[in-house]
Amino acid sequence: LEMIVDTQAMAIDLIRLTAAEGDVHWCANLASGGFGTQVTVETDAGLKKMLGGLAYLITGISKLGKIEPIHARVHGPDFAWEGELIALGIGNGRQAGGGQVLCPDALINDGLLDITVVPELSGEVAATVGTLVTGGKGAALERVAVRAQLPWIEIDCPEPLTLNLDGEPVESRHFRIDCVPGRVRMHLPSASALLASL
Repeated sequence: LEMIVDTQAMAIDLIRLTAAEGDVHWCANLASGGFGTQVTVETDAGLKKMLGGLAYLITGISKLGKIEPIHARVHGPDFAWEGELIALGIGNGRQAGGGQVLCPDALINDGLLDITVVPELSGEVAATVGTLVTGGKGAALERVAVRAQLPWIEIDCPEPLTLNLDGEPVESRHFRIDCVPGRVRMHLPSASALLASL
């Protein structure tokens, strides 16, 4: 409440997602797909109530041997990627649920989406696991991630893909995702690392 009094409201971007069926959804932080989203969607509500964040870890561990890659084509201005992926992040903010940093350079007022594609790890699993152990999760992700910063992207999949929009799952075979600059105003700490210098 003190921040509302002491700071000026700043215009920040939002993510607008349009599914193939014409449904429009909005989110402020991050849209994610792949293994982490499957864990989030499939974690039992009763388990979450009883164990909190630990419930996601338990569900994730139970699925470790069952990671199914998803075939997708991701494209936008001067960017195209197609292949099997195990995780996807479209960020206005940086972190997905549980604090996983999927889009480490995302800013909430730069007019761009930060895209992170984590391809299937065949052939690189041992190296990636070794990096995970010695350098931490961020280092392992950097070893395999494909990244881009774009005003919009489209995603096409032969099978339905579930994207988690700040906790709301949306399923489709085609998505158009746009960064809508300055869509809402928020009071934020002036030193926030999520703000671009304007």
